[in-house]
Amino acid sequence: MISGINHITLSVRDLEASFVFYKDVLGLRPVAKWYRGAYFEAGQDWICLTLDTETRTESLAEYTHIAFTVSSENFAATVEHLRAAGAQQWQENRSPGQSFYFLDPSGHKLEIHDSNLNTRIHELKMKPPKELVFF
Repeated sequence: MISGINHITLSVRDLEASFVFYKDVLGLRPVAKWYRGAYFEAGQDWICLTLDTETRTESLAEYTHIAFTVSSENFAATVEHLRAAGAQQWQENRSPGQSFYFLDPSGHKLEIHDSNLNTRIHELKMKPPKELVFF
């Protein structure tokens, strides 16, 4: 059975621009880099960037995105850092907790969020949506 998420791979149009974004703007720790890719640590998880000529040229219309954890104490400063770096916001926050939704250089939808699953479950219990089932 599955024990967790092993890694996330993102196709990128410009490896150097994406490398700088994930290292300097998001603050992920680079582990390896080569002519077609790079590995980063994000806490206990890892992300692979891979150069791909088929990579999108703009963000997708769908809601699919990757959310990174940021502490409540560092949230406002992180949002300001992202904005100062030119990160484009793609949505306003409509969920419980603090969230900032932004795009990476290849148009991947990302989020920083200061909450966790337990907080989200508590919010669901307080205002249960139609047909809510817990397992």
